[in-house]
Amino acid sequence: MLDFKSRKNSSSKTSLFFGVFGVFISAVVITAGSWWLLPKLGFVGLTAREYLAIGTIFSSTDTVCTLQVLHQDETPLLYSLVFGEGVVNDATSVVLFNAIQKLDVSRVDGRTVLHVIGDFFYLFLTSTALGVTAGLVAAYVLKTLYFRRHSSVREISLMILIAYLSYMLAELLQLSGILTVFFCGILMSHYAWYDVTNSSRITTRHVFATMSFIAETFIFLYVGMDALDIEKWKMTKLRFGTLMAIYSTLILLILLGRAAFVFPLSALSNHLNRKAERTEVITFKHQIIIWWAGLMRGAVSIALAFKQFTYSGVTWDPISATMITNTIIVVLFSTLVFGFITKPLISYLIPHHESIIIRHGELAVPKDDLNVPLLSFEESTATNIGRAKDSLSLLIERPISTIHSYWRKFDDSYMRPIFGGPVTSQSQC
Repeated sequence: MLDFKSRKNSSSKTSLFFGVFGVFISAVVITAGSWWLLPKLGFVGLTAREYLAIGTIFSSTDTVCTLQVLHQDETPLLYSLVFGEGVVNDATSVVLFNAIQKLDVSRVDGRTVLHVIGDFFYLFLTSTALGVTAGLVAAYVLKTLYFRRHSSVREISLMILIAYLSYMLAELLQLSGILTVFFCGILMSHYAWYDVTNSSRITTRHVFATMSFIAETFIFLYVGMDALDIEKWKMTKLRFGTLMAIYSTLILLILLGRAAFVFPLSALSNHLNRKAERTEVITFKHQIIIWWAGLMRGAVSIALAFKQFTYSGVTWDPISATMITNTIIVVLFSTLVFGFITKPLISYLIPHHESIIIRHGELAVPKDDLNVPLLSFEESTATNIGRAKDSLSLLIERPISTIHSYWRKFDDSYMRPIFGGPVTSQSQC
């Protein structure tokens, strides 16, 4: 289950921008670079749609290795940024990939670009709405239709089945299943998590963690066995030097595509939050770690590559076989090489004593800024107008904190009483 109750709401917004806009920027860099460089290396035959698919395939990150090294208690801001950006990145990559599959590449112009953007937002919004609906249904069923008889078996089964049902419905409706189940998990952790017993919470956490570990293990076992498929390597029909040049080019494009959005978006985030009285600034050391955290490629890249260049896992085309082997090499190289360097790099940039100082030096958003109440029908018009002016000026000065505070008020007043969850006091906002 995803922890939706993070103390750093601003970091969740930043990770959302990193995950969504980062995929677009990285995909553009990788697509343009591969379109220009790969033919110069002697690798020709890819279509326009396949070049666009390459951009999305190698834009999907795998931050598992970095999250194993980072600690949420010591560096909560950095952990939230890396974790949030990682999960949103995977979902965005899949949605963008599906949008590209519907693209008519026979004529590419401004209207085509707008069509791709429109398809992306359609898939993103409809998949999100389906996931939110499924999460709310799960919470409502667990809260109101249980007839005061709790059973861990039924509670856990209900959560798993509704989450899986949301995924299946998304696939049947040709939406993004991964994005749907992602938002379904967010809503279930925010509401349904509090409607079940403590034993169900503990069991559910371990069950989902075990299922996730088994799934990742099977994926990497499959990648390892496929890397030993000699027929695919023979089918490429390229010299060893050419293959090494292609691998190096893809790794270089991944490095450049990652840097093209991490550093500019970090600077933009610091600029937008400069007026807020907060200490969690994304420093240059943090930016390097965020950049490095997204260099590893994993399961999503493999899945998208097989979906694009194979039919049921099999291909007899030399071009497609070359792209499959390219993806496997990039995934293995980035996981092993970049993964081994991750822990020494983080230890060098953020020593243990410095992370403790950062943890104790973090300040919450001032409570006074979040205590602007909602409009009340019990008070005079002049008082309400004064509050509206204060709210408007606070919204202009600090939009993220203001919107978040009003959402918490609405959530406590209307959503939680219906779907479940403890009402948050103002001191906790």
